[in-house]
Amino acid sequence: MHSRTFKLFHRAILERHQITCVHKDRYREICPHVLGHTDGREVALVYQFAGESTSKLPRGGQWRCFYLEDVSGAEARAGPWRSGDRHRMRQKCVDVVYVDVNTAVPNQPGRRLRLVE
Repeated sequence: MHSRTFKLFHRAILERHQITCVHKDRYREICPHVLGHTDGREVALVYQFAGESTSKLPRGGQWRCFYLEDVSGAEARAGPWRSGDRHRMRQKCVDVVYVDVNTAVPNQPGRRLRLVE
């Protein structure tokens, strides 16, 4: 079974919604791009475009790898989809991809299943 946060990120990717959340005690505004598992843990490659960061967030945003166990208070919201210019490169955050915002990526089980609330 996937966590509530995993399901929220899944829906946000399919519907291209932004997410606000707290990750490692910092408020973040993100757009999730890739969702799946690494070493059996739920993980997401996200583009953070606003909020707080332990390191300086560059103007316009930056790619981040979030283990979902470190995310709390996640909520989806409408807003412009944000993405960095390097998503075309091979990502190393998610080992087993469940769903990728890029529909050209093959074998995405998260695109074949109906969302369960």
